[in-house]
Amino acid sequence: MRMAKPSGFALLQKKAPLVGAFFVGAIWHLPAQAFCPLPERPQQVLVRNVVDGDTLRLRDGRSVRLIGINAPEIGRKGRGSEPFAEAAKRRLQALVAASDGRIGLVLGAEPKDKYGRTLAHLYSRSGDNLEAQLLSEGLGYRVAIAPNVRLAGCQQQAEQAARKARAGLWRQSPVLRARDVRQSGFALIRGRINGIERNRGGVWLELDDNLVLQVPARLQRNFPTRFFANLKGRQVEVRGWVLDRSRKGGLKPGQRRWVLPLTDPSMLAPVSG
Repeated sequence: MRMAKPSGFALLQKKAPLVGAFFVGAIWHLPAQAFCPLPERPQQVLVRNVVDGDTLRLRDGRSVRLIGINAPEIGRKGRGSEPFAEAAKRRLQALVAASDGRIGLVLGAEPKDKYGRTLAHLYSRSGDNLEAQLLSEGLGYRVAIAPNVRLAGCQQQAEQAARKARAGLWRQSPVLRARDVRQSGFALIRGRINGIERNRGGVWLELDDNLVLQVPARLQRNFPTRFFANLKGRQVEVRGWVLDRSRKGGLKPGQRRWVLPLTDPSMLAPVSG
């Protein structure tokens, strides 16, 4: 009798050195379903391979970027991987393998990004949200990019659980002081709001004389007026992708070199002290 060939993810599950079990035992976390319950009947899809901690490819050829999480970057072109990048990839592989490569997919309100990748929330066979699972174990940072902010609240709770437990990326604080920003890329930054200005480009918040936060005009409607009311003079923690305006001669006299566009109100939080 001809035996059925095991699926790629079944083989992966056999080969992986109990990655899932390691994280369950070594990192405290709450069930992801407690944070982000399955909102609807998802589309069932088959995974071909996991690219990194927040991206995978499907058997139908689509590349899927998970909504609401930014995992550490895996090293490429001679660069080393960021801390926990390989761990995040292995954990996502294990979560997919536990569902034998078949997962549920719920498209975002904006279904594709500028690179043509499908933007979606993913769910295991048991209904657990995979982004929340990774966030609750400290294997990625929560991000909210409008209009795909449907699960921002429960994903924030998942990250807070990891942060409280000092799990994964939160074992040591990843938060930079604004004056210490030296490069572009994703960052968590703490500083004081020294000034707020408005113009046709949006709302600009000066952070510690070294960096400005921009609420682009097209996203202003997502930020209620009261959001800015008491920010001046406050210490805040912000997150997002820092841009270097000095590249290609884009820095004008009087401008701050570093700018961080805010993509959702939850990407900024006042802090005490």
